[in-house]
Amino acid sequence: MSADVSEEQTGKSSGPKFPNSGFDSETGIYHSLIQLGENYRIPTRTDLDTATFVLSRFPHPDLAASRVALIDSATRERVTYAQLHRSIRSLAFGLYHALGVRKGDVVFVLAPNSLLYPSICLAIFSLGAILSPANPINTESEIVKQVRDSGAKLIISASEELQKLAKVKVPVIVTSRDQSNDKSVSVEELIECCDAADELPGCQLTQDDTAAILYSSGTTGTSKGVILTHANFISIMQLLRWTVDVTHAQNDIFLCMIPMFHIYGLAFFATGLFCCGVTIVVMQRFDLQAMIEAIKTYQVNNIPLVPPVILGLVKYCKDSSYLTSLRRVGSGAAPLSKELADEFRAKFPWVELRQGYGLTESCGATTFMVSPEQARARSGSCGALSPTFCAKVVDTETRLALPPYQRGELWLKSPTIMRGYFGNEEATAAAFDEDGWLKTGDLCYFDGEGFLYIVDRIKELIKHNGYQVAPAELEAVLLSHPNILDAAVIPLEDEEAGQIPMAYVVRAAGSQLTEDQVMQFVTSQVAPYKKVRRVAFISAIPKSAAGKILRKELVSQSQHRVISKL
Repeated sequence: MSADVSEEQTGKSSGPKFPNSGFDSETGIYHSLIQLGENYRIPTRTDLDTATFVLSRFPHPDLAASRVALIDSATRERVTYAQLHRSIRSLAFGLYHALGVRKGDVVFVLAPNSLLYPSICLAIFSLGAILSPANPINTESEIVKQVRDSGAKLIISASEELQKLAKVKVPVIVTSRDQSNDKSVSVEELIECCDAADELPGCQLTQDDTAAILYSSGTTGTSKGVILTHANFISIMQLLRWTVDVTHAQNDIFLCMIPMFHIYGLAFFATGLFCCGVTIVVMQRFDLQAMIEAIKTYQVNNIPLVPPVILGLVKYCKDSSYLTSLRRVGSGAAPLSKELADEFRAKFPWVELRQGYGLTESCGATTFMVSPEQARARSGSCGALSPTFCAKVVDTETRLALPPYQRGELWLKSPTIMRGYFGNEEATAAAFDEDGWLKTGDLCYFDGEGFLYIVDRIKELIKHNGYQVAPAELEAVLLSHPNILDAAVIPLEDEEAGQIPMAYVVRAAGSQLTEDQVMQFVTSQVAPYKKVRRVAFISAIPKSAAGKILRKELVSQSQHRVISKL
């Protein structure tokens, strides 16, 4: 991912240089080179909602009673497609008649993964209500802010999270029966008391209606509510159906350890994968050893993961025979370095590792690897543009569209792109250009074959003596050290250089690795201006549920360290 490319590679000379890249030199636009099959075309019907779309693709009723949709990894409880269908319909009926949920009402969901989570999401969608899920590990103040910002009319919460809602004046129901609180209505009771055969009052829904408000992680700033429509979800589900290949999916067993409140988990496990007829094994919370045991117990063959978990498998999985059932591992939500990808393939050579790239603002996957051969040949790339997507790479200073091998900000267009940020016209205006291109904030480039490489977040680039240093590049170097389990690089303010790269490092158990050894290791592999110039050892790198490094926390720690030494 070096910026030092030849003039021939930049495509500056006359005539198209990269006919296989999808790049149009006249418009500066990259087009997807992949075509969706006829069975996966984006529906043109306007009177269609996400729940109707998903339910219409459930297995035939003759198969639905025996085809398993969900398995609880801990309790082994199973839910068939027929039971899931009834659960969704019954819950929707109960929410409408017992609790008065109507089209346009925001329903705030605060709960970990469970067998009930998909029913909750799809029941809300079927009513034309708006789903707003939250991370259960958020603080009380963060949750209160999101409830108020979204304008929630009802809250569905796990019992253990109720104390965080004490200051919220919104009706609350719990997910499961709470023996200690008989007055609290539960989702389970609504499902049992209502009849799925009862018809809901007619609700005129369209693809253009708002389906969800998802709050971004806010790793580099204040979180914002991303408005996603039914059209966004239906479009991403068609891409997912095509990627999974529904003609052979009935034998696929997926493991869900990605949180369903995150777009990655919501689009895959709470909704989209049911269009493919697969079985999903659900983990309530991530635990590496429990995940490895679940793969062996349930013969899981597909897992969408995040890079920190892939790192954990490489570093901690001592018995690779536990993973012999695995056929495919997807990586998303954060950059996967070439070094880590190569280590994973060396340890688990029978597993297809395919990296993808997506955003909450794009309703999930934007790029992916079509084949394992592509993934191996372009380790470090996050794939080619998905069908329905087009892109620009824009110079951050001149705003000129750039050809292959030139680094700039990634801009996107697709039917999956968000409508905007909820109640925040200023942020929405800043996110789009005048022609409707979404500015992702990610520094990237395409190669000559149309494969995308994400370098880093533009806001996270370290400005050292006029040079731009990508933290992700240094983190990849650090993680290649045998005695480093995890690492994060941040900017540290410096009077002379402006900023210098500082590394937070998690040492392997028993390691006596020193600051000097870490800096020398990096120095031997990078240009002088990229050298790590300060090192701090830490027990764990703070990360979001999606696996993104929470650099704000580390920057705050580094500032406290500097102040304490003054």
